[in-house]
Amino acid sequence: MTVTPADALRAIAIEPCTLDEGCESLRQEVRDFLAAELADLPPLERAKNWSAADPTFSRKLGARGWIGMTWPRACGGAERTSLERYVVLEELLAAGAPVGAHWVADRQSGPLLIRFAPQLAQRIAPSIAAGETFFCIGMSEPDTGSDLASVRTRAEPVQDGWVVRGTKLWTTGAHLAHYMIALVRTSGTPADRHKGLSQLLIDMRAPGVHVSPIHNMAGDHEFNTVLLDDVLVPHSHLIGEPGDGWKQVTSELAFERSGPERYLSNTQLLREMVGIAHAKDRAQTEGIGRLVADYAVLRQMSLGVAGMLMRAEDAGLAAALVKDQGALLEQRLPEVAHTLFADAALPPQSSFAQVQRYAQQASMGYSLRGGTREILRGIIARGLGLR
Repeated sequence: MTVTPADALRAIAIEPCTLDEGCESLRQEVRDFLAAELADLPPLERAKNWSAADPTFSRKLGARGWIGMTWPRACGGAERTSLERYVVLEELLAAGAPVGAHWVADRQSGPLLIRFAPQLAQRIAPSIAAGETFFCIGMSEPDTGSDLASVRTRAEPVQDGWVVRGTKLWTTGAHLAHYMIALVRTSGTPADRHKGLSQLLIDMRAPGVHVSPIHNMAGDHEFNTVLLDDVLVPHSHLIGEPGDGWKQVTSELAFERSGPERYLSNTQLLREMVGIAHAKDRAQTEGIGRLVADYAVLRQMSLGVAGMLMRAEDAGLAAALVKDQGALLEQRLPEVAHTLFADAALPPQSSFAQVQRYAQQASMGYSLRGGTREILRGIIARGLGLR
């Protein structure tokens, strides 16, 4: 059975969210900033969206208070609402801004430290909010597939802290990151599943940390392999308590899966489609209209999750639905573009053709990042009582 975004929205109770005048005023401020800052950014570069990294641009956002927006002031934040932050993210993604350098730290690493390691947060989070410190996530490993609980990277206790040995794979942004939050096994074996897992903050400049690039189908260097070869991590870099890693990482994934980046990664292609569509071509107008309708539903779902997070509610199921349905829409979009405009006879170097090719290649991985489709649907089935 095919599930549409509308079906998913009806399946769970997500309270509608309304953006107030303050949010819309902030939206205009962000639009004006981006119009000036990104005036010369070509469509193909905009198509790379939140996977593109520009540390200088991140620092400019930090200077305006648009990173760590909801965090306490003691951690460098602005103590603004989740909906205000959502508005900023929407505008950055819609414009194709190069936000990849700080994205992970702003989205989940900072909030994780603030919640479970406040002393570390007070020391490090202000530089995240300034757009000067970047993070990567050490979850996936070779030979574990989507089974996160079977991680093999071990952290052995020693007098000065922990010695970490293992390999992390598909680590986004590790080549730019100053720190990694790694899920490691501090006791037991992979057969113990969720027991014995902990999270450690690893300095990417520490001896024994080796980063190797992985280039994707589009030729971009976004992913990496990270070898942790007897890396010494001080006791103070343990996040939370030993053995609480699984509980912590599942709460972290709600932030990773629910944001507007889960359905706004291919916005530049939609812009290109609208730009070349003929108003009198019924197939083109209807095809684009259906896409826009799905975007509208996903936006309401994602906004609803932002509201749930603001109210400290459990957003795990809703976030999984947003991520699953967003990936389906974004992977469908290049195919719709090809179907509707295959006869347009546009030159290969036209902005539409360039963006369509890039989106086709990049979208292949959308069903993997943030949790594979099979894992997410298992979470959804259990949450809806279907399993």
